[in-house]
Amino acid sequence: MSAEIATNRKALREYHIEERLEAGIELRGTEVKSIRAGHVQLQGAFARIEGGQLYLYESAIQPYEQASHEQHENKRRRRLLVHRTEIRKLEVATEQAGCTVVAIRMYWKKNHIKVELGIGKGKANADKRADLKKRTQDREVQRMLAGIQHKR
Repeated sequence: MSAEIATNRKALREYHIEERLEAGIELRGTEVKSIRAGHVQLQGAFARIEGGQLYLYESAIQPYEQASHEQHENKRRRRLLVHRTEIRKLEVATEQAGCTVVAIRMYWKKNHIKVELGIGKGKANADKRADLKKRTQDREVQRMLAGIQHKR
């Protein structure tokens, strides 16, 4: 079972996620301590391939306050640990027009921190409105069903 650290809820609203992928992340000691304290944000985080390596950008890990002398940068690029075949698959997917690799969530898996990546295409405003409308309708139906069951 995995313990959730952070989620990027905006990613699911902004993109049609076609495929999901798990990646390890290369961190410094102060970054791990800060993540344990819950000082991490994934909003706006995305991955890019550079020089045959996959890197995570725009993920904010706040500096660890009790660090003695060495401190990490808040929004530095962090290397993601995936197999070469997965990097090639991501490369092919991102070459398509409009596709991007977005960080969806960060979680613990045993003693390791993992990042769930999603290959997605950007949603148009009409799609976002349709999703919101569908969610609202589903919520109203659930409320009505709960009210009917409660009256019995």
